[in-house]
Amino acid sequence: MGHFWLQRQSRNTRCESNVVGDAGTTIIVMLSDAEILRKIERQPRQSAGYKQLVRELRIKGDGRQELKERLADLVRRGKLIADAEKFMIPVSKPSKNQIFGRLTMHRDGYGFVIPESEEVRTRITGDIYVGPHGIDNAMHGDRVLVEIGPVRPDGRAEGRIVRVVGRAHPTVVGIFHYGRKFNYVRPIDEKLTQDIMIPPEMEYPEEEEDSSAVRTSAQKGDLERHRVVGSEAKRTVNWDDLENVVVDVEITQWPTQTQPPKGRVVEILGYEDDFGVDVEIVIRKHHLPHRFPAEVLEEAQAFSPVIRANDLKTRVDYRDLPIVTIDGETARDFDDAVLVTRLENGNFELQVHIADVAQYVTDGSAIDREARLRGTSVYFPDRAIPMLPIELSTDLCSLRPKVDRLVLSCTMEIDPHGEVLAYQVNQGVIRSAERMTYTAVNAVLEGDEKLRERYAPLVEKFELMKELAMILNRKRQKRGSIDFDLPEAVIEFDEQGLMQGITRSERNIAHRLIEEFMLAANESVASYLENKNVPSLYRIHEKPDPKRVFDFENVAAAFGYSLGIGALPVKRMTMKAERRDKRHTGREPRLFEIPEEVHITPRMYQKLTQKIAGSPMERILSYLMLRSLKQARYSEENVGHFALATGTYTHFTSPIRRYPDLIVHRILKQVLMESAEEWDDGIPIGIGKASTKKGAWERSAQAEEESRRDRLGRGKSVKREEAQNGPIPLDVLHDIAEETSETERHAADAERELLEWKKIKFMQDHVGEEFAGLVISVTKFGFFVELADLFIEGLVPLSSLIDDRYIFNDRTKQIIGQRTHKQYSLGDQVRVMVDRIDPVLHKINFMVVTDEPQKRPRKGQRRKSFL
Repeated sequence: MGHFWLQRQSRNTRCESNVVGDAGTTIIVMLSDAEILRKIERQPRQSAGYKQLVRELRIKGDGRQELKERLADLVRRGKLIADAEKFMIPVSKPSKNQIFGRLTMHRDGYGFVIPESEEVRTRITGDIYVGPHGIDNAMHGDRVLVEIGPVRPDGRAEGRIVRVVGRAHPTVVGIFHYGRKFNYVRPIDEKLTQDIMIPPEMEYPEEEEDSSAVRTSAQKGDLERHRVVGSEAKRTVNWDDLENVVVDVEITQWPTQTQPPKGRVVEILGYEDDFGVDVEIVIRKHHLPHRFPAEVLEEAQAFSPVIRANDLKTRVDYRDLPIVTIDGETARDFDDAVLVTRLENGNFELQVHIADVAQYVTDGSAIDREARLRGTSVYFPDRAIPMLPIELSTDLCSLRPKVDRLVLSCTMEIDPHGEVLAYQVNQGVIRSAERMTYTAVNAVLEGDEKLRERYAPLVEKFELMKELAMILNRKRQKRGSIDFDLPEAVIEFDEQGLMQGITRSERNIAHRLIEEFMLAANESVASYLENKNVPSLYRIHEKPDPKRVFDFENVAAAFGYSLGIGALPVKRMTMKAERRDKRHTGREPRLFEIPEEVHITPRMYQKLTQKIAGSPMERILSYLMLRSLKQARYSEENVGHFALATGTYTHFTSPIRRYPDLIVHRILKQVLMESAEEWDDGIPIGIGKASTKKGAWERSAQAEEESRRDRLGRGKSVKREEAQNGPIPLDVLHDIAEETSETERHAADAERELLEWKKIKFMQDHVGEEFAGLVISVTKFGFFVELADLFIEGLVPLSSLIDDRYIFNDRTKQIIGQRTHKQYSLGDQVRVMVDRIDPVLHKINFMVVTDEPQKRPRKGQRRKSFL
């Protein structure tokens, strides 16, 4: 059989098309996304159906399912529009008053479209309002083309949806109900405002079929253990009655102006209050891939646990060194191992060894396709959805103690001032001496005699690690790196897995030293690849938006604080509509202030965090500072990392749980093999000297902008001339960067939502109890209070303040009593009672129980105690 392979261009790698050649041989063609798009572009009206594509591309067997997945992914990414049975190329140039955006719905039936283009922000203020009659057949989260109507004098705009460009919810999780005319499922997500009609005989999932073969009981067991739902979360129930049962529904017909959406039940999860069902709801609500396909499991189980002699020939042997892993008590996958020694010249040698996942997960394999789809592991309070099957994540690729494991290693020479003088990158093999925990290492460093005796051979190494970590941390602070060391909530469970409390997360010196070592390794690897001028993935963090800085400065000023950027340059402008109205009304148009580009550095944020450390306003201002910053993301173009105050940074240290790290490993391994700078006994080693240039963030605004343009220019130069010279082309890296940045956000949203659900479930037993709290946000409908130590927030509605008539002052962000002049402001300490919990909206309402709000201490005042 003859084969030829086309370069993979996209997410789910390939669709196999069987083509008969001239000699009668069957040729398997790997179709790229670009080819699928090209095929559709050539069709009349640039649209084609699934069956047409199968027929004309000659796709057979398993390739058909993959084509479905590829088409769905192209729709999700906005490359195609799904309309009825057709897939269409989206309009590339909408008319002047039409824009693309993401629809977010309100439970009352109206919505807002968030524009994708920043250019639109110069024409309108805020998002585009869409009334109930303008929604058409769109649903919450859909990517839509919206037509903007006349812009109001205040800059706000209304619009109507022209069409849906991409669907966000192929399935919807909700609660099943029997009805008089038809059965329906009410979505748990309140923003999905329409019930989903369930036609007769679609109330129960179809029997699962295996197209390849009938699975054995052992195979079924293997599949079952990869599900997130454990045996403790199942109910051995015959679901004859589905009333109030949580189900997952596949949408079979999208809504119209006169008809609700229709669907069929594809999965029965259980009752909402059943143990473990909350996790399953969040997984399906956020459409997180949570079951490994059979082919992925088969690949994972086929790996041999024995390391072959050939795999060791081109690797450095570190097996005799006292290398250790340091992780949390409940960790099961160990990505990294470390060792610190002191050199004869007084410098430190830091070794960071990272699991060589790329040795097992090869480009285009079934495991690789699934890992790219997932993008990241997702961590919930009591379980996780791994990016890789457990055969890899907790076994072959996990740096378990006393077992030989393949690694990628970065060895750095660091002077007593924390400067990385040189580094070496290579493939290696280690045998971890101990599986350490943060708690144990911290106890050793704190002088615990029993543990120091138990780990006697390693005590000196741990003390050396602490010394180096403190040096690296001081060096980072000196260059301006921002460190928001804010505590987080941790859910505690009993032995039966039931939630028993919420505590504050504790970070100790062991956490700090691993963090510093991983940062150093990431910077060194990023520098190595950048100096090789090889297309790669970077972890970037752009400068904050001037408007967000402007808004933060206004709030901080009320508390006597500032970032120290001086007078903010502001551009004053008026709306065209108001200037026209002046001719008829004589009324002067209002001035709008738009902040212009400001020179801001990480050091400004760093100094303010140090200034507020330990003060009553630390929690509030740190949170607001975080909100003023942009989100870090992945990119094929290196524009630096603002928060870390470094010009070059990547993610290299967690390939078990982050797909971008795996991509960096692939690139690094290829570069090492093809163009190693130094060879030692046939072992490819990449050697580099740390850059002596200072971080661009501390330069003048002009020099900073020149540096940024220089980096961008280099990136574009690589794209034009050397896109095919690297292991992975830039256009593929661009797609991976966008996808993984998005999956990272999805995972974070899901983790955050489940944590909030857990908190609310915990508070159901505390209705009527009183707690001390802090006002963290003030709005026109009330103020939000965060309970001390519990990190649980709830709303004190304006209507619950019955001792006076209160109004919201938008300028001062205060709620003020008109008669008593009582004020509720950001940072006030109050005592509240848990009034009620909304089980549908998962919200908590508080009621103030003190006579007077406890005012926040002003700068220089002593902090008042809670009542």
